[in-house]
Amino acid sequence: MSHEELRAALAGVVAITVTPFGPDGEPDETAHAKLVDRLLTGGIPVITPNGNTSEFYALSPAETERMVDLTVQAVAGRAAVLCGVGHDLATAIDAARYAHRAGATGIMIHQPVHPYLALDGWVDYHRAIADAVPDLGVVLYMRNPRIGGAQLAALGAACPNVVGVKFAMPDPVRFATVARDAGLDRFTWVAGMAELSAPGYRAVGAHGFTSGLANVAPELAVRMQAALTAGDYPEAMRAWELIRPFEEMRAAGESADNVSVVKEALAQLGLCGRAVRPPSRELDAAGRARVGAILATWGLRVEHQ
Repeated sequence: MSHEELRAALAGVVAITVTPFGPDGEPDETAHAKLVDRLLTGGIPVITPNGNTSEFYALSPAETERMVDLTVQAVAGRAAVLCGVGHDLATAIDAARYAHRAGATGIMIHQPVHPYLALDGWVDYHRAIADAVPDLGVVLYMRNPRIGGAQLAALGAACPNVVGVKFAMPDPVRFATVARDAGLDRFTWVAGMAELSAPGYRAVGAHGFTSGLANVAPELAVRMQAALTAGDYPEAMRAWELIRPFEEMRAAGESADNVSVVKEALAQLGLCGRAVRPPSRELDAAGRARVGAILATWGLRVEHQ
């Protein structure tokens, strides 16, 4: 897949996979392959292992590499594979090169978590990673409001393989400003806070959106994106209303249960275990019951609770 083909795919639903864990606490490879195939069957054009919904910061380097391999194998050329990379610069470059060798389409660079971030340093960090894998498309994960259009424009000018920006801040005015300062047509802009932000961000320039919910109900995410692409905001908001309780559960308490809610839904559907790694935690009985009630409104049959 070329850089331009990845750009086009990013204008759809960008699914962030979960990392299922088995009873032994290790990644459940069989469940993962089935979940990826379910996303593809549901019409998802971009599959992202090692994102935040994948519990990226709770996985070992060896586990992240294994999830890249498993995802590339399961996708088998049917969609774009966008692998999350991050941590220190050397680790991020090693992960990016591993994704390239494995046959991924591109990488998503997690927002650096270093406590001291200089704007020029942010550009240098991302440029070094992008330069290390010129054949891979690169998507930037923006969570820091200090990063502006000037930094993105500089990076875009230096690195032709930087094709997309995942903007994950709850500020559509800031997004509209940054996107236009950076070049609205230079990147594919992805609403990075999932379905609830997608209609507002689409109205001011976003193309696609990320989704963890797609693991559970890919048809709902695809329905919303189809409506937004067609400019049918009333239909998009009908999907939004169905999705809202689920995403509000994920966002509560500074997203404390973001992954737990998704895995609980998958567990109730019999698709994988509900286990998450610390510092996340499994839902309590009340949370489980609430997830089950939401699934019922979507017409999904609960097998386990």
